[in-house]
Amino acid sequence: MRFPVLRRPASLRAKMTLNSIAMLAVGLVVATCISLMGVKHYLVSSVDSRLASSKQGLERSGVTMRDISALARFTGMDRMLNSDAARAANHSSNVFVPVDARGRPQELFGQTPSGAQRALAEAVPRPARQAEGGEPVDVDAVHGTPYRATAVRLSDGQLVVMATEVGAAGEIMHKVIRLELVVGVALMAVLGTAMFIGSRRRLRPMEDMVEAASAIAEGSGPGEDGGPGRLDLSRRVASREKHRHHQVQEVERLRLALNAMLHQVEAAFLTREHAAAHLRRFVADASHELRTPLSAIRGYLQLYERGMLSDGEERARALARMTGETERMARLVDELLALARLDQRPELRPVPVDVGRLAEEALADLTLQQPERPVALELPAEPCVALADEATLRQVVGNLVANVRVHTPPSAAVRVEVTTEASGGEAADGEEGGAESCHQVCVLRVGDDGPGMSPEDAERVFDRFFRTGAAGTEGSGLGMSVVKAGVEAQHGTVTVTTAPGAGLTVTIALPAASRHPPPVAHLAG
Repeated sequence: MRFPVLRRPASLRAKMTLNSIAMLAVGLVVATCISLMGVKHYLVSSVDSRLASSKQGLERSGVTMRDISALARFTGMDRMLNSDAARAANHSSNVFVPVDARGRPQELFGQTPSGAQRALAEAVPRPARQAEGGEPVDVDAVHGTPYRATAVRLSDGQLVVMATEVGAAGEIMHKVIRLELVVGVALMAVLGTAMFIGSRRRLRPMEDMVEAASAIAEGSGPGEDGGPGRLDLSRRVASREKHRHHQVQEVERLRLALNAMLHQVEAAFLTREHAAAHLRRFVADASHELRTPLSAIRGYLQLYERGMLSDGEERARALARMTGETERMARLVDELLALARLDQRPELRPVPVDVGRLAEEALADLTLQQPERPVALELPAEPCVALADEATLRQVVGNLVANVRVHTPPSAAVRVEVTTEASGGEAADGEEGGAESCHQVCVLRVGDDGPGMSPEDAERVFDRFFRTGAAGTEGSGLGMSVVKAGVEAQHGTVTVTTAPGAGLTVTIALPAASRHPPPVAHLAG
């Protein structure tokens, strides 16, 4: 047969309350024992003082046993001291008995010793030593009550044993025990109640933390498939104390740490969700963009297999279309690879790069492709050298110029400006003295006189696969995304200024390498 095992309380509040009550009980027991020892010592010391005073009085007075007998007969005390019944009736707490050298009781006032006197004489060992200065001893055999006894030698050599009852001390100690017990139980009840209520109030913030953590773990509600709901990571644990001096330091630090952890978990969760959504959208857009040229190539190949391209002109036209779609798909794959590489935050190798030279080469390529397009280039008096990865920066500048070529009419003018500016945006060419210590940036502005963009489209211009629907459909919608990723990978900034009918200006700023760069011929080509 198995008996139920008493388990310790699992609640922290209950444990704290029981521990406090146990400590109070131990303290009360120790205090009670010390107080009882003190009371007993005080009462016994009082009795011993009275016995010593009586003993010294008899020794100094020089009385004899005959003198005591005569005095007792004269006052009638002989009957009270020798009669047990009289002693009980008068509630005497003293016993007086003469003894011989061996401690045997003798007659007192011509009467045989009473039961109390015989018991006293038998209980006191070596009365002669007591008479010589021994300490009073405890006697428990007189009338069943405790006594303190001593002995005195009269002037005639007679030994007399005296005892005083100390039963009152026992009664007083019993009363003290009862009082301590009642007071202790009351104190433990009051302390237990106060401790339980106080700990409940002090530990309420921890219950709030448990509730918040449980609510987050369980989710905000059932999911669409009946499973657990979406995690509500925006929940926080609020402080219940309005004043800082009322707050428990450890609990408040735990609350702040939990809120900080929840904030970090929420940020990480939102980042993961954003990245997952961005990846899904990116894969869908990439699949859509790749499906279009693949569908065109597959269609022409099917026509060729079925013999529907019998005319040489039609075959040449189909081959040209497939070649164009293949090049378009190759450019798209190259841009996707560039974005993937920049998204992985590769370790770039920044070197001094002349931004003006890259702008000149990009405009030269644009002039070869569109000779009729007006082109304007503004370069500073001294080379504008940026600290950047040359291959990435060349791709950024090429994409900016290609964006103008694809999305603006050939008659729209292009303006490219390269300058060195201070980090606050003011030109630094004319500054002296403190200009050398100012943080410099290389600024490249590429503007056109094209149709421009609406504010809504301008906010999404750096989104991947975003197209405005303007003139030209050759672009893949990834050029500006590559520009932004490439500039930010080199600790630069990129901004767009545009309006409908006012053209588009893209401004990029990169950290400058030096105010006096090395000769351009020494830079990597």
